[in-house]
Amino acid sequence: MADKLAFLIWAATPDRPELVVTPLVHALAARVLDAEVEIHFAGPAVRWLVEGVADASYATAQKEKSVGDFLRELLAEDVRLFACGMARAAWVEENETLIPAAKAAGATAFVARSLDPAWRTLVF
Repeated sequence: MADKLAFLIWAATPDRPELVVTPLVHALAARVLDAEVEIHFAGPAVRWLVEGVADASYATAQKEKSVGDFLRELLAEDVRLFACGMARAAWVEENETLIPAAKAAGATAFVARSLDPAWRTLVF
């Protein structure tokens, strides 16, 4: 059984915060099962990694937990977060910065995970 899981988040963007919680919860569940987990943010979803964006977004009207809270929980569980370089160039302004934990990885890195039999991939 593969115990490595890579997520690609591209369609769950900050304009629809309710969509990003599902992959984040699944990533946390995978860590509970001791899987190695990484999340790749592509397209406009890379904006989740811009300082302040996730902290200002909530999946529900009750605002019980911000998307930023979910990201910090993932980081505490050693989940790696990656920003696509092309997405960053297209969707992150020059005066904006990514959260310190965000690493860089392009499309090739995620495709390599998809081709590696030790890894499973999920796309959101």
